[in-house]
Amino acid sequence: MAFKHLIALQDISKEDILDILNLAKTFKEIILKPVKKVPTLKGKTVLNIFYEPSTRTRTSFELAAKRLSADVLNVAVSTSSVVKGETLIDTLRTIEAMQIDYVVIRHSISGVPLFLSKNIKSSIINAGDGMHEHPTQGLLDIFTIMEKKKKIEGLKVAIVGDIAHSRVARSNIWGLIKLGAKIRVVGPSTLIPKDIEKLGVEVFTDLKQGLKDVDVINILRIQLERQKKNLFPTIREYAMLFGINTEKLKYAKPDCMVMHPGPMNRGIEISPNVADGEKSVIEEQVTNGVAVRMAVLYLMGGGKKDEVIN
Repeated sequence: MAFKHLIALQDISKEDILDILNLAKTFKEIILKPVKKVPTLKGKTVLNIFYEPSTRTRTSFELAAKRLSADVLNVAVSTSSVVKGETLIDTLRTIEAMQIDYVVIRHSISGVPLFLSKNIKSSIINAGDGMHEHPTQGLLDIFTIMEKKKKIEGLKVAIVGDIAHSRVARSNIWGLIKLGAKIRVVGPSTLIPKDIEKLGVEVFTDLKQGLKDVDVINILRIQLERQKKNLFPTIREYAMLFGINTEKLKYAKPDCMVMHPGPMNRGIEISPNVADGEKSVIEEQVTNGVAVRMAVLYLMGGGKKDEVIN
């Protein structure tokens, strides 16, 4: 790949995205086998350090690294020297002195992974920074769409919900547009960033219009923890107007697929019968996350995209 760090899909080329997705196909075949491990990163060490809660992303990166035979170090911020006042950069430099190769980091402040990439030697992988980006989630979402729809170019994708506070939305927008999809963002006007049209998306504040003839619906969680003030009257009203249920799915194409990056708030942004329904690929997104993150770690570790992996 043409980069040492993975900070944002905004920064990488269409070709690099396709290389990751194509290699992820191979790794998915591996993780579905009885023996799921390959020796491709033996001797490498991956540090997972998460300053925000995570289930899917942290465990997915840990599994990805272990299935590539790398050593994994998980640092719990709540029990580290951070609580004693140690700075982020000092924490990372201390651990880096133990000869690690990758740092997978999630942080509540946008720009932290970029800052680290300029100040430590290890490869940095952004596992979500503030409201900026979550590049591997964007990649696994694109991989899941490609797997189901067999293409990206020309598809109509609706991203529904809290666009303003979603790093997932931004990574999806950058990645999907580079591959030729047509993107709509749908939600209350208070949850849609000003001037987001400049990214090349269409904006809809009416759900019925926003879902008309779309191929993919990617549903986002309302991120109350990031909101500084009330941006809509009530959760109940939001669910009535923008929550996706079986009736509202009829606005989209009959063969549309439903995605959600998790965690889900059932009964708010998505109804249980949609989350567990035949159009849902939510569990497949989780499986694909391991394969995509294996591909990222492998390529960043110097692996060749055209090598046969046994």
